[in-house]
Amino acid sequence: MSAKTSPVSPIEGRRVSWLDRRIEAAETGESNRRWYWGLFTGVIVIGIWWLLSATGRFPALLLPSPSQVFAAFVQSVTSRDGQNGILGSYLWVHLWASLRRVLIGLGWGIVLGIPLGLAIGLSRIADRLLGPIVDFLRALPPLGYFPLLILWFGIGDSAKVWLLSLASFAPITIATAAGVTGVRTERVNAALVLGATPFAMVRTVVLPSVMADIITGVRVASGFAWTTIVASETVNGLPGLGGLAWASQKELRADIAILSIIVIGVTAVTCDGLLRGLEHRVAPWKGRA
Repeated sequence: MSAKTSPVSPIEGRRVSWLDRRIEAAETGESNRRWYWGLFTGVIVIGIWWLLSATGRFPALLLPSPSQVFAAFVQSVTSRDGQNGILGSYLWVHLWASLRRVLIGLGWGIVLGIPLGLAIGLSRIADRLLGPIVDFLRALPPLGYFPLLILWFGIGDSAKVWLLSLASFAPITIATAAGVTGVRTERVNAALVLGATPFAMVRTVVLPSVMADIITGVRVASGFAWTTIVASETVNGLPGLGGLAWASQKELRADIAILSIIVIGVTAVTCDGLLRGLEHRVAPWKGRA
């Protein structure tokens, strides 16, 4: 009885590995099925949530039903008794306030993290001097230095943006540095043989080679920023989704808290999907070279 072998590619006549099948699935659009499975899982979660709330085992004050959360959503996008939305602002105003803070903080993390990651990856001196500082910042919990940022920058948006920048800065730096160390030596040597200057080598060889790693770092940093937004908006965070979730405890409105969590999660997943699409655009060779 013959052993199982990998299928043979009809195009090139070679064995097809699991990585080849993964790449082919991505090219043919089969990877989009994960979104369908995600929606299916979401329907199951909502069904379990509805069943738990319908049993009456948990009071509506602690576990509101999906219909109550939907009613909170309707309240957040309409006006009632002269009040706009919830806590004086519509839901999209809260969303834009949080999204703006995340984008600014993530933008500063990109501006600072990519050059520093390139320096650490290209220079041993920079790695020895700056690498431990990046590792130290990565190990610190954001809430640990948030009170210090408030003392320095006040309770306005500056402290929040700094917090989000520091939370997203380290992952981008580490991903960029790791990508630089993984650049193939023959590419660098070929550029040097052709007379490329150090700046030209970084621009034409290093940056294109690490672009996928940079976007991966930005994706991780974006996730950190969205998980930090609630903590950053606990102080003067209205309008804002995190401030809205934090303020709901004062009014004992679990439906508002759940609505805020859902909107944050959907927005974060959408941002990650956009970054994945950008990765396929700027680094289509990922996994092949």
